[in-house]
This record gives sequence, C-alpha cells and structure tokens, in this order.
Amino acid sequence: MPLLSVATAFLAGGLVLGAIGVDPWNALRELVGGSLGSGEGLGFTLYYATDFIFTGLAVSLAFQGGLFNIGADGQAYIGGLGCALVCLHGGALPPWLVIPAGIAAAAAFGAAWATVPAVLQARRGSHIVITTIMFNFLASTLMAYVLVNLLRPTGDMQAESAAFPPAAIVPSLQSVLAAVGIAAPTTPLNLSFVLALACALAVWVFVWRTRTGYEIRTVGQNPQAAVYGGISPARVTVLAMALSGALAGGVAVNEIMGVQGRLLLDFTSGYGFVGIAVALMGRGHPLGVVLASFLFGMLYQGGAELAFDEPKVTRDMIVVVQGLVVFFAGALEGLFRRGLARLFDAGLRPRDTGETSLPPRVAEPGGEIP
Repeated sequence: MPLLSVATAFLAGGLVLGAIGVDPWNALRELVGGSLGSGEGLGFTLYYATDFIFTGLAVSLAFQGGLFNIGADGQAYIGGLGCALVCLHGGALPPWLVIPAGIAAAAAFGAAWATVPAVLQARRGSHIVITTIMFNFLASTLMAYVLVNLLRPTGDMQAESAAFPPAAIVPSLQSVLAAVGIAAPTTPLNLSFVLALACALAVWVFVWRTRTGYEIRTVGQNPQAAVYGGISPARVTVLAMALSGALAGGVAVNEIMGVQGRLLLDFTSGYGFVGIAVALMGRGHPLGVVLASFLFGMLYQGGAELAFDEPKVTRDMIVVVQGLVVFFAGALEGLFRRGLARLFDAGLRPRDTGETSLPPRVAEPGGEIP
C-alpha cells in the first residue's frame, strides 16, 4: 500500500510538472541526484529525516492509543525551551552531563506540554485534535514572549537566546567520522540521527513487546474491550500523549543542540505537521516511519536542488508533491486497498484444474492400505 501510494503520488506530480513545461523524468533525476547523488546531499537528507523520525514516531505512538496528535510541532517547540534552559544555565553540571541533561529536558518539557490536552480529554472529554491544535498556537506565543523578554541578550535585536557553551553542542557526524580517519562533507547531520534510530527501536519494543504497550494498542483498537479487561483508557490516554510529546522533543535536540547552538523562533519549521504524513505513510510502525522519513528527507533536500536548477519549479511545487503523497496515502487509501485485496486473494486461491484432489491414503495400524 505505501509503495503504491508513493508511486501514484509521483505519477500525479509528474503530470503537474509536465503541465508547466518541465520534463518529469529529468526532474526526477535531479531530485534523486540532489538528495542521494553526493555525500553532501545524503547528509542533508538524513538531517531532515532525523526531525521527521522524531515527529513521525510521536504521531504514530499516539495513533496506537487511538489519539490524533496534531500538536507535535508545539511540543517540539516547548521541548526546545527545556533543553535551552539546561544548556544556558547548566554551568554547575559536569561537561559530560550537559548533553544528556539537555536531551532529558527536551523530552520532559515536550511530555509536559502534551500532557495537558491529554488530561483535558481524559477528564473533561475535550477532543484531542482541537486542543493540540490550540496548544500549537499557545506554544508559539509563549516562545515569542520568552525569547523577546527573558532569554534575549541585552542589546541584541534578534529574538534568540545567547549561544550555548561548546559542551552543550551535540557532535556532528563529520567530526565523529574525522576522529576515525574518515573524511566527510560538512552538513548539519549530527548524532541526533543515531538517537532517532534508537528511539524507533525503543518504540517498537515498548509498543509490541511490553504489557503497557499492549494496553495502549488495546485502548486504540477498542476502548470498551479495554475497560472490560481492567485497563483504564484515561490513564492510557495521558501516558500515550506524554510519551508522544517526549518523542517530539527530539526535534529540539537535533535543531537546537545539534545545528543552531541557540534557541530561535520557529526552529521547528512545521516538522510536526510533516510527522503526520510520515506516520500515515509508515502505517504507524517504527520501521515504516524511518523509511517514510527518509522519503520525505529526499523530497526536502532533492526538492531544494530541483528548485535551484529548474526556474519553473518553486519550493511550493515540492509541497504539492508532499501533499499528493499524503492525499494518496491517507484520503484515498481505500481506492487501492480493495483492488489489492482481490489481487492477493486471487493469487492465494488454489487453481481449479478440473481434477478431484483426494487425500493421501494412509496405512491402518495393521499395516494394510484399505
């Protein structure tokens, strides 16, 4: 299903490009070459994919509990505030502890921000979609106030915090490879990518190999059956959303501690909303999320190269292709599912050869075949 959705989306995108006078095959070659054809392009692709893995996992984990978390962007934003406070005011910590403390703070602040809408739904019946959308705007307003009035250095006109100390910067992959004698191009890719992959593995183990994960999936599939089995949907709702917000906080680790080295306005760049598309494309499974994140990372990086080489292709055209992927993977999923089901059913059904198939004759205990 995901492969068919992607192929159909690219076919539709090719028709759009052809309508504006761009050769679709040439555009596809430039997109793939710009994202995978060089070490620099691959580094940027994996850098974007890191953010999408975090937000995709956040949305997917909420999906497992029957929750549609639209607020991953705001949760990542508030997670950035948490890790910035640790990085700026963690001078009493040993240098080796600053980065782990910043990661933990990003997860804690993201979880806390996601817990409030979860409690509102669990205790008051407020719809999680509405409250998480509202909390995105609240996060944006809160961050603007904090940066302008509290964290901005005196005399600085930019709405950003002071630079983090070197001990608070996540090492880049380039520096890690250089330490072992491997030359790599300069890209924003850093060790947050390894953290994202570790989170994907942890989510798989948690959701499919633990009792709590089973409870989350049970509530997501059938809340009434969960209550009958002694599971509290309210508790599961709060727990699933808190873990979802903690995963979204990983975007802050990649962007704030890994690339920017300071807290900025709008550093999330809408990655939380892309995470919804990633979760849909990945069918809510961590492996699918990783693969879908890589695809969207290719679209981001390859799309930038394509827009640079093709004057007729703007950045908005790449957003159109992303929207087509979401459209075919989500809204039109049933369009392909029935046909694929018939195809698989026809392939698995035994062929009618016209001959009667009899079971093999088995000897009786006496040794003779009747």
